[in-house]
Amino acid sequence: MKKDQIQPIQRQSFRDEVYQTLKKWIITLELHPGERLSDKELAEKFGISRTPVREALKRLEDEGLVASLPGSSTYVAPLNVTEAKHAFTVVAVLHALAARLACPVLKEADFQALEASNNALQLAIEQGDVIQAIEADTHFHKVFLDAAGNPEILLALERSIPKIQRLEISQFNSLKGLNSVEQHNHIMAACRSGEYEKVVRLVEENWLSLGELLTQPTEPR
Repeated sequence: MKKDQIQPIQRQSFRDEVYQTLKKWIITLELHPGERLSDKELAEKFGISRTPVREALKRLEDEGLVASLPGSSTYVAPLNVTEAKHAFTVVAVLHALAARLACPVLKEADFQALEASNNALQLAIEQGDVIQAIEADTHFHKVFLDAAGNPEILLALERSIPKIQRLEISQFNSLKGLNSVEQHNHIMAACRSGEYEKVVRLVEENWLSLGELLTQPTEPR
């Protein structure tokens, strides 16, 4: 954890700011699974009172990213492959629904955004940059989410996506065995040709194949 880089927060919404910062560090594994989280220490580093820090930690606990035991310290929740496996199923269906809603209304600018994101994903994978790869993949699917215009899909995804991203980062080498870039190319081609049901199927398969790769049992050494 890069505690020395924490700067006092100047904005009004302290709880949201702390929540977003800690969430990012947990997802990117800057805060390691099992690492202790002291509300007192965090409050001192952020330059705020302990109340908004406690509220942020409680929100993260509700989302399964932070855990605590009665009378014990709060800590970063361990990686849970079973939870991630369930999350992939939900995420796949929600993204497929977003694609169904989005495809008929996509504009040329949207296709250009899809192409740019997929090219960025290819480059990030080649360079071994896991954070950039996840961001590029997120931007690709965000085109469909934005065009779908359904905020309930976004709310439903908010709880599941962080569990998936933590697993992606922890097992980035496994992603080299997943041809997401080519899968994205097929999705774009089907969407351009008006094969919307095919797009729905391909988007769902894209997420499920990633889930299968990352949640498969590891062979004992």
